[in-house]
Amino acid sequence: MNSAESSKQVKSKKRVADHGEVFTNQREVNAMLDLVRQETERIDSRFLEPACGTGNFLAEVLSRKLNVVDSRYAKSQTEWERYAIMAVSSIYGVDILEDNAQECRERLYQIINNRYTALFKNKCKAAFFSSAKFLLNRNILWGDALDFTNPQTKKPIIFSEWGAINNYMIKRRDFAFRFLVEKTHQFSMFNDEGEAAAIDEPVKDFPLVHFMKLSESQI
Repeated sequence: MNSAESSKQVKSKKRVADHGEVFTNQREVNAMLDLVRQETERIDSRFLEPACGTGNFLAEVLSRKLNVVDSRYAKSQTEWERYAIMAVSSIYGVDILEDNAQECRERLYQIINNRYTALFKNKCKAAFFSSAKFLLNRNILWGDALDFTNPQTKKPIIFSEWGAINNYMIKRRDFAFRFLVEKTHQFSMFNDEGEAAAIDEPVKDFPLVHFMKLSESQI
């Protein structure tokens, strides 16, 4: 998506009438994100946009996170790859229109692709691209954020939590979107150790996998 397309706020009058679809202008995106600038510049800070459209907010969040990755780790390809994957894994989006979700995924992938190739050129690794694309396919979903389901299948929206373990390993746990939103069902008051205690369990729990091999070992 070029700059002219990204700043366009309406795709069609019909989409506005049917879905209330109006995209946020880049100026407003930046102004709103500046209110939480510290979080947008924290690599592992999670962001969820429940009506992500084509990704105006998420694209800016990813760009800001990657600016931090560039400033800290550009001299080490392995470290840059690790923290860039962490940045991608922390960004989530849902949109009720399938084409928007697809466009958002492609837009975010292009951002990470451009940064990586600009820095490391012919040293870029296919495994990195595969892991990044896998994450975006899991994190940017076609769904209705109001009823927590896919509009076509009516199956529950399932998001993956990605946790970095021992530097280079990733732990994936899948949770129902409804559970993540409805905070009252997420925690009891305290467990025996005085910490918040989870009531629900993950929908699915996966074994540890290297961050460069996400697409090889998980579905």
